[in-house]
Amino acid sequence: MFEVIEHTADIGFRVRAATPEELFARAGEALMSLAFELDNVEERQSCEISAKGWDWESLMVNWLSEVLFVLDARRLLLRRFEVTRISPEAVEGRGYGEPCNPERHRAKLIIKGVTYHQLVVEQRPEGWYAQVILDI
Repeated sequence: MFEVIEHTADIGFRVRAATPEELFARAGEALMSLAFELDNVEERQSCEISAKGWDWESLMVNWLSEVLFVLDARRLLLRRFEVTRISPEAVEGRGYGEPCNPERHRAKLIIKGVTYHQLVVEQRPEGWYAQVILDI
């Protein structure tokens, strides 16, 4: 689903998908799975997530920053994402998961933010591709 990129003092991932909707959903799942073990996270509730940008790259950074906000501020672990509307300037979707329970959910990394460093979001002949570096 995604490939982890080792990076000095940071970590990143690469995702591939057939559509931009699927790409952004997979990117959200990649971020969450780097922060927490998601195997026993149940889809008990959902939350709306939306972001705006001026191109695909800024939109990806802003989308993932909103996903990170849900994790940090609302303490919701989201194991699955569904993007319902997307353009290079706006994305809307939902995340599905449950509140973090330290007795059931194992933390992996503390993600401080989403960076523009080596950021790539593009459509290729074989489909959509993104590379994202996270500050940890």
